[in-house]
Amino acid sequence: MKLIIVENYDEMSKLAATNIKDVITKKANAILGLATGSTPIGTYKELIKMNKCNEIDFNNVTTVNLDEYIGLSEKDTQSYRYFMNENLFNHINIKKENTFIPNGLAKDIQEEGKNYDKKIEELGGIDIQILGIGTNGHIAFNEPGDILTSGTHLTNLTESTINANSRFFNSIDEVPKTAITMGLGQIMKSKKILLLAHGENKAEVVKEVLSGKITSKNPATMLQMHKDVTIIVDKIIGDLIKND
Repeated sequence: MKLIIVENYDEMSKLAATNIKDVITKKANAILGLATGSTPIGTYKELIKMNKCNEIDFNNVTTVNLDEYIGLSEKDTQSYRYFMNENLFNHINIKKENTFIPNGLAKDIQEEGKNYDKKIEELGGIDIQILGIGTNGHIAFNEPGDILTSGTHLTNLTESTINANSRFFNSIDEVPKTAITMGLGQIMKSKKILLLAHGENKAEVVKEVLSGKITSKNPATMLQMHKDVTIIVDKIIGDLIKND
């Protein structure tokens, strides 16, 4: 597990985009595992710039996203499909049919999960997976608990996650309470993992990820078992980790 401390969010975003660019440069038909939320937005802006400057070509790239809210259509402005279109896909030369996101409207979510994992297998697996981390240690929507699920599955969101995500909605009552998410087993199959974190409120969970201890109470600690994980954090987190 490699830790890189950069000056700020912008530097984190640039370095993350460079890591993704390097993967695509080596493999033009790379499979990218993508995340939503506020953390990767800067990275996506950097990728858009690179694409417009002809530094990176998405024509043969395929993407698979981590998760989607249950009950939201792709036209809903709060859906993760809408988020990805607005923040990345609409601005680069990627084929939309090569961008995959779990279907939160599927009649059989369990079957949707199995099909999603099968699709990733058929594609040859994820070459680089981008992850954010919740203040409670969740990655994707794998929430803390006694049991962690391996494959893509239906999950109930914790109160802390609902509260955190309410900033994107008009009110907390509008935040979906369930989601379909890639499981930890599927995430761990990725060839390379890039975890991004910034801000004081993420310091404690990042410290736990680096602690050498693995617990389902902080799902991100599972990443310690992966052979190729890079964690990029800003100086705020870096200083808190060093001084604690």
